[in-house]
Amino acid sequence: MHLMIPFASSAAAPNRQALQEPSLPHLERLLALLAPTQRTEGDEYSLSTPHECALAAALGLAGGDGQLPWAARAAAQDGIVTGDLAWGLLSPLHWHVGPDHITMGDPQALRLDEAVSRELMEALRPLFEGDGWVLVWGAPTRWYVAHESLAELPTASLDRVIGRNPDLWMPDRPEAATLRRLMSEVQMLLYQHPVNETREAAGLPAVNSIWLSGCGMRQPESQAEPVLVDSLRTPALQDDWTAWAQAWQAVDAGPLRDLLLRARRGENVQLTLAGERHAQRYEGSPRSWLAGLAARFKRPSVAEALQAI
Repeated sequence: MHLMIPFASSAAAPNRQALQEPSLPHLERLLALLAPTQRTEGDEYSLSTPHECALAAALGLAGGDGQLPWAARAAAQDGIVTGDLAWGLLSPLHWHVGPDHITMGDPQALRLDEAVSRELMEALRPLFEGDGWVLVWGAPTRWYVAHESLAELPTASLDRVIGRNPDLWMPDRPEAATLRRLMSEVQMLLYQHPVNETREAAGLPAVNSIWLSGCGMRQPESQAEPVLVDSLRTPALQDDWTAWAQAWQAVDAGPLRDLLLRARRGENVQLTLAGERHAQRYEGSPRSWLAGLAARFKRPSVAEALQAI
């Protein structure tokens, strides 16, 4: 049993105070029972998030920063035959244009249904297919493109850019020149699309841009997939640290409690905590009865463990 918790911590200053607030007794006991093993080092400016890097390591996937082939994997899960093509995830988005900079929204906040999503994607099809790209619908917020230029193109994860200025995360390699032109053309087309007039009249955000991420060819997976706990993601991306602390307490009372029971039964358990900069894996190891008893009374600092990632 391998439990992975993304957005377990953040470098944001308000989050530092929130780290002191939640009572996480099951996490505290797990940290006493398990030993820290594999650590993923990074920083808040890497293209791939720590939890993506840790997940790739757990699955046996290879790739540099921003080159983990999540799109091909997700496309296959959506029933798309990926073949030997290089795929990218094309996410429909709302970019909020402020007086000083642009901020990228979360695709899930669009509340797109299938009909509107397909209509918008079909409007973009001539732009991409005219340049030799393959464009396939997977889900309302998951469109996929395939092109030879995506084989090794580093791109920033959605979870890196949401809530931030996308201009700072645009791919700048020569092979991305066509992509940047296509993004500009897409933005002009969406600006005038009647669907957005209807959405804005209904109080919904306009779909006014796209983001490409997770590029590469599909790779075989050599290990079992961890159980991903994603309930901390939305409050963390929205900087809602009160909701984040409450979500943490729910994780502690649910999945972490179950993992602790497994660990105490002697099962082989693993826990990965991933923050904004690093990820740390903890694993159970055989120990004597006396060492196990001592671990029950050991009280590691949960706040220090989370601040370290």
